[in-house]
Amino acid sequence: MTDSASEQDTQQALKPCILLAAGGTGGHLFPAFALAEELGRRRFVVDLATDMRGDRYGTGFPARAVHAIPSATLNKKSIFTVARSGWTIMRGIWRAYWLAGRIKPVVVVGFGGYPSFPPVIAAGQRRIPSVVHEQNAVLGRANRILAQHVTAIATSFQDVKFLEGEAAAKARYTGNPVRAMVIEAAEKPYAPPSGDGPFRLLVFGGSQGAKYFSDAVPPALAGLPDELRQRLHVTQQCRAEDLSRVQARYAEAGIDAECAAFFDDLPFRIADSHLVIGRAGASSVAELTVIGRPSILVPLPHALDNDQLQNATSLATAGGGWCIQQKDLSPERLQDELAALMEDPGLLVQSAAAARRQGRPDAVMRLADLVEELATGAK
Repeated sequence: MTDSASEQDTQQALKPCILLAAGGTGGHLFPAFALAEELGRRRFVVDLATDMRGDRYGTGFPARAVHAIPSATLNKKSIFTVARSGWTIMRGIWRAYWLAGRIKPVVVVGFGGYPSFPPVIAAGQRRIPSVVHEQNAVLGRANRILAQHVTAIATSFQDVKFLEGEAAAKARYTGNPVRAMVIEAAEKPYAPPSGDGPFRLLVFGGSQGAKYFSDAVPPALAGLPDELRQRLHVTQQCRAEDLSRVQARYAEAGIDAECAAFFDDLPFRIADSHLVIGRAGASSVAELTVIGRPSILVPLPHALDNDQLQNATSLATAGGGWCIQQKDLSPERLQDELAALMEDPGLLVQSAAAARRQGRPDAVMRLADLVEELATGAK
């Protein structure tokens, strides 16, 4: 068989193109990454449309091509910023419309945030079926606007705030897709800490770390009784500018700690931990529940829709962790909470099991099924 004939057979074996639209934070990119992996296994061609903030993820994203589409948050600080944002979004819609005409996707899937806005609007103008996926327990502002324009809305929680009326009729509960690495890490069962053995504590604040944890966690751990402090093995994700002072603080307290600005194997570190302290972003909660690990969640304060508070409250209500708002979490309280949990392995086991019951390891399959249904109907 000639090379050209082999290439033609390969092209014929591939299904049509699905365009994913995501950008900004890892909370939007990671579910898109997981769906791209699954659609690739199903032989679909996958392209990614993202804003310029998302291009740092492009190298490893499992897509045929990554397309930069302008976008902006609709900011109401001044008439000038509103006009500038509106112009950027209009340019993004025009470019997304042109892109859709060139690559001819049969479905467009947006993952929330304003980077998904232009491709999803352009899909409607091209009469292409579209889906938005909502990662949080609160329908985000961009997705609230897009809800009236899309064919379907996929949700990560069974109950989603602000999902009402005609939009609710379009909803399908799929769960929040996690990467293949997370599914692999979830194979490790939870091993509770022994009474006097090492206690592995993982601290992270989302894909970019959190200054708050660099400030609050080391002094809380340093104040633990000697017998508890000596058991600690801490892994902490910090901002690069905080690394040296956090490492120095742990060294002063005689605490075994590994600190880094980013861990590319974070799911496996979650699986190795006895307890996690972190924010309550949608991807973090999804990974904690699929892997099944107990956590103290400190939602990001001052968020417009309190989405992290809703996420953390949902998990805490199910018994899978503890939600403590930042304003209520002094180093002294954190110290007391940690001491109590370190001395009660049975409670950690119960919480780990409850967290796993909330996990949806099949979320990416369910979302891919929805996309494939729309793709089949679009032929």
